[in-house]
Amino acid sequence: MPFLETITDQTPLELLVNLIDILLVWFVIYKLIAVIKGTKAVQLLKGIFVIITVRLVTVALDLETLGWIMQQVLEWGFLAIIIIFQPELRRALEQLGRGKLFSSSTLNEESERNRLIEAMSKSVSYMAKRRIGALVSIERETGLSEYIETGIPMNSDITSELLINLFIPNTPLHDGAVIVQKNRIAAAACYLPLSESPFISKDLGTRHRAALGISEVTDAITIIVSEETGAISLTANGDLHRNLSLEDFEVKLRRIWFGENEQQPTASSLWKWGGKKNG
Repeated sequence: MPFLETITDQTPLELLVNLIDILLVWFVIYKLIAVIKGTKAVQLLKGIFVIITVRLVTVALDLETLGWIMQQVLEWGFLAIIIIFQPELRRALEQLGRGKLFSSSTLNEESERNRLIEAMSKSVSYMAKRRIGALVSIERETGLSEYIETGIPMNSDITSELLINLFIPNTPLHDGAVIVQKNRIAAAACYLPLSESPFISKDLGTRHRAALGISEVTDAITIIVSEETGAISLTANGDLHRNLSLEDFEVKLRRIWFGENEQQPTASSLWKWGGKKNG
């Protein structure tokens, strides 16, 4: 076979260079996919794949007119991709210029995780003490785009101050759920599906039913603060964890959200011992 002959004719050094070349190509492709993941570019790529498939079908079935149209689309497609993907390409170039496109700093990731957990914990603690009802759903593997579209787009950084302000009673965005996507607040005042399970306790209100409902159809994590009692609850994978202490809430959120099992000081314990300033 020509392929086997080509391999056998190469020296070990040439084989090693070719292997490194292939691995680098796959690495670049992986990073590019990571850049556009979660953006509109993903849907556009699906459209391009459909066009290529149609073009192959026209060749196989000898459909000249449709084949000519698809050929024109593909020939001018490169220019169209530059125009359509302009925001994603600009973001990739900016990250490349900052040296962040191919970086994977474990320290930075851990710092960002701690910041997110602290922001969630501070806001939940504040609202629980004052019995401010809250509903925050965090996207994981299953996309929540259809629910994000029901709310008001935000695309904001996660901070405790913003989360608290969103749920202050009688404000325009307090009614509904806040949805977190890719570690950012994607939208507020979103509608979540209510659970229809007959086994739900009768004393649970709409927020808890919505949190259970979204956990039954997706793998999202949803945080609930009860307006009546100030109790902190959390749902994930169809399970409801009720009446959590702030420490237990942080541990469960960190374990489910980031898959961390190791024991480490929680933000609330640091506040208690003066390690952090109260917000």
